[in-house]
Amino acid sequence: MKRELFNQIVKDIAKFQGLTRDCANLLINKYVNVSPNAIHSILSAEMMQKMKTCRNKLHGIRYNHYGNYEKARKDGERPGIIVRMAAKTNLPPALLARVILEHHFQSTNKKFSRADISQLMKDTTRIQDVDLAYEIYLCVLYDDRNGLISDSVCLTIGNEYEAKLQYYLNECNASYSTEDDLRARGYDKTPDVKLEIPVAVDGFIINWIESKGRFGSPDIHKTHVKEQFLSYWNRFGPGLVIYWFGFVDDIVEPNEKKFIITDHFPENIVHMNPTIPQL
Repeated sequence: MKRELFNQIVKDIAKFQGLTRDCANLLINKYVNVSPNAIHSILSAEMMQKMKTCRNKLHGIRYNHYGNYEKARKDGERPGIIVRMAAKTNLPPALLARVILEHHFQSTNKKFSRADISQLMKDTTRIQDVDLAYEIYLCVLYDDRNGLISDSVCLTIGNEYEAKLQYYLNECNASYSTEDDLRARGYDKTPDVKLEIPVAVDGFIINWIESKGRFGSPDIHKTHVKEQFLSYWNRFGPGLVIYWFGFVDDIVEPNEKKFIITDHFPENIVHMNPTIPQL
């Protein structure tokens, strides 16, 4: 993806007011040539960044979220009050629900811990106030970027594409160790796959492969390079990074010798032939 297109998508996300699921639908309909997976991945990354800056809007004393919820409830508004509040204030529903739940306990002088709140967010049937329990439940359902549903989706996608990578490796008869295999041997930072016998892709020797079930934005890639890829290169030599949902073109360095980047499993893999004498 060209940097200009990526920047335009990010701009549209920044100026959108409402729920992220509605933002995703708008972007998918607008950018028809961009895969929905890439759109969702970019949106999730931008929401993660936004969460770092919305703390004051969630907890600031000038924002009386619990009072507004109680007023709407007494006025007889239909269920979905907190979800509508989240859309209006441009806050994640699950995070706003958590704040309101905390204030609910404070108003009743009940002792609670962060762990207690987390358990109630996971199982809203344990909230004694039936109306509030339903409101919290709706927020968990409607928030597709934070909380239980989002965490489950991210974990499932990661596992799916790791399994996809292993399927392709098995199909091409590659010998490899998984991340679990490597950790069992005592390695700490490990790629998804370490090839037991290196292969070549367009003349580039591959010793390891990292599978990313996400879009490779410049900021995300920079973080991965610092926290993961350089460690893999130091320990195992050059490797391959797959951003299955695509990436911004200019993250690829033409003279990069540590790893190559692609958005699919390579088709032109060359295996080492031990029967050919080395000169």
